[in-house]
Amino acid sequence: MNTLFITRYLISSIVLLNLAACGTPTTDITDNHNEIILTTPDKESKTDTQTKRNNLSVVAGPVENKKTHTAQEQEIAVALSQATQPSSITTKIIPERHRVQKNKLTDVLAKPRGAEMLRSAPAPLQEYMAGITGHSLSMPILAPPVQWENEPVDRENYARIHTNPVIRVAESPVSTFSIDVDSGSYTNTRRMIMAGHLPPQDAVRVEEFLNYFDYAYPVPVNVDHPFSVTTEIGPSPWSQGRHLLRIGLKGYNVDASHLPASNIVYLVDVSGSMRSANKLELLKQSLRLLTKQLRQQDKISIVVYAGASGVVLNPTPGNQRSNILSALDRLTAGGSTNGGAGIRLAYQLAEQAFIAGGINRIILASDGDFNVGTVSFEALIDLVEEKRKTGITLSTLAFGTGNVNDQLMEQLSNKANGQYAYIDTLNEAQKVLVDEISSTLQTIAKDTKIQIEFNPDVVNEYRLIGYENRALKREDFNNDKVDAGELGAGYRVTALYELSLVNSQSQLIDPLRYQAKKPLAVNSSGKAISSELAFLRLRYKLPESNTSTLIEHPIYTRNIKHNLDTTSIDFRFAASVAAFGQLLRGGQYTGAFQYQNVLSLARNSKGEDPFGYRGEFIRLVNLANSLASGPAQQYNQPVDML
Repeated sequence: MNTLFITRYLISSIVLLNLAACGTPTTDITDNHNEIILTTPDKESKTDTQTKRNNLSVVAGPVENKKTHTAQEQEIAVALSQATQPSSITTKIIPERHRVQKNKLTDVLAKPRGAEMLRSAPAPLQEYMAGITGHSLSMPILAPPVQWENEPVDRENYARIHTNPVIRVAESPVSTFSIDVDSGSYTNTRRMIMAGHLPPQDAVRVEEFLNYFDYAYPVPVNVDHPFSVTTEIGPSPWSQGRHLLRIGLKGYNVDASHLPASNIVYLVDVSGSMRSANKLELLKQSLRLLTKQLRQQDKISIVVYAGASGVVLNPTPGNQRSNILSALDRLTAGGSTNGGAGIRLAYQLAEQAFIAGGINRIILASDGDFNVGTVSFEALIDLVEEKRKTGITLSTLAFGTGNVNDQLMEQLSNKANGQYAYIDTLNEAQKVLVDEISSTLQTIAKDTKIQIEFNPDVVNEYRLIGYENRALKREDFNNDKVDAGELGAGYRVTALYELSLVNSQSQLIDPLRYQAKKPLAVNSSGKAISSELAFLRLRYKLPESNTSTLIEHPIYTRNIKHNLDTTSIDFRFAASVAAFGQLLRGGQYTGAFQYQNVLSLARNSKGEDPFGYRGEFIRLVNLANSLASGPAQQYNQPVDML
């Protein structure tokens, strides 16, 4: 039996005995920021203190403090919690007034129930008390206390997401949002499901599920118009009587060999939190893949940060791969995480090696667990917002489990005109940094916004699926000073609206009682335009421009398909992906649609799958179905032990 347990038991016994005897407590219990400190009065001399060195304090974790408890009941609860929860106890030498004294032990044993209550003490405590008080107690030897294994602490951080509501067109016909090309939410969720846990709902951003996959959108032939626009309308598979409107953008392709000269800074987190195989080691393997794609005209620098930041590799031509790879190989993890200092140094180095007309990008690779220096979320966002004016973009690659700061990594990339990806496997690094290198590095359109006006004569209700943290005000659409998303070369963007058409029986919102019926909408010639379901507008800026260009695209009712089987394979597969994401978020609007229905829909719309990503999605849905129907706990959700 260790000294810690004896000390804890001794002090707890003194508290309990004094309370039981209804005398004046010998303990002073102080509540200071949810910590309970048990203390004993100071009556011994300094000489006794120096010789015996028995001074101690016991600090316990939070104790339930209900208003109905009496002071004595609270004190008993404190003592009991300390006697039964050794993992929450810390001992240390503190001033003399906190020590346990011989005369107090004697007083305890002299109380009516003192000896009785101490008979449950372990044998080593019996011997200790007998040695200093002269009392001998016959005590049973108890079984050792249960030792609980420490569970890994989960400090992953996700921004709160409030699912977009259903909106009546008659009351608010215009919807405006920024595009999003991130995919980190999908791969992060994949990691959790593959580990046997359903994700927390806020980890799921449906738009990033949709945009993880490629679709057969037409490629623009003219670089003067950097992306094509595709629309398709068909039945909603999870809500009878409702329809889905799919909007798709596709950027023009740039072959990797024709990319402009690149100035790239690897900003690598080498703090102690990165010390695991799925963090720093996977990070180094991932950056090796990217390094092997570089050319002589490209420049690579490496900045690292832990408690402090430093330059590991000054700007080096991309064809000097041995020097770059050697610098990566030397990276090791240790220390705290001063991400703010690392970001500042990376921008300084990128500015020194700036390539006019080229690609200037920082790639921040981390778990996002910044804990020293500039740690304020708002301050870090302000920093990258200011730095994007230099023409240097910042993308983020998240790694690891247990402390991933998804909120910070996603928002940093958004505000720094970059992309956010979560790397859970080397195969994912291959996808992001090799197969899609042009999309990752080359921006072809910035501040891209989508605005759609629904025709109240045709559409009764609408709901945007996903893009909750990309919503814009209506007036933001024409304001070129309002930041929005970037589109990389060859990349695609997909958005889905769920619609309830006029005269549909699937309306979720009752019409207003006193709202006057409006006349049919007309065009500039006075002709009724009920043949239009909606009017789509897009704004974007070319990379070197500060003035936006407007694209307008009417959507006609004649293109509505009323049978799901007549829609395209991509339409149905995108619907299955959106349904999966919504189910993981609780399925507020998916009715009776379940994972089995998603499986059936995805299997029947798999189509061409050259890299196996759609097949992997089907396996992921199948696994999630098993986890949801079994006793598996939701990821990040505490388990009730009682």
